[in-house]
Amino acid sequence: QVQLVESGGGLVQPGGSLRLSCAASGGIIGEYVLDWYRQGAGKQREWVATISRAGTTVYTNSVKGRFIVSRDSAENTVYLQMNSLEPGDTAVYWCAIGRNRGQGTQVTVSS
Repeated sequence: QVQLVESGGGLVQPGGSLRLSCAASGGIIGEYVLDWYRQGAGKQREWVATISRAGTTVYTNSVKGRFIVSRDSAENTVYLQMNSLEPGDTAVYWCAIGRNRGQGTQVTVSS
């Protein structure tokens, strides 16, 4: 089973940027469809983005044009570049392959 570990979260001001990493071990990350999710305090889980095995990416409407998913096969890592961050983006973010997910990383957007 592929193990996933997220990193890169933190506190950022509105309008700022963060890059989250999802590092895989025990498997080749490019052989899977990988999803990013987030859940804010008191909110339901929200799907954020997906990268397919072919590298095609899709995004939820609220992050289109601001977030970019990419994959580095050499690093066996998927990245979520988050730009123009808004307070509404505050959440725990995690990557997942099917039901297999990482522990998540906290992103807080606040001045």
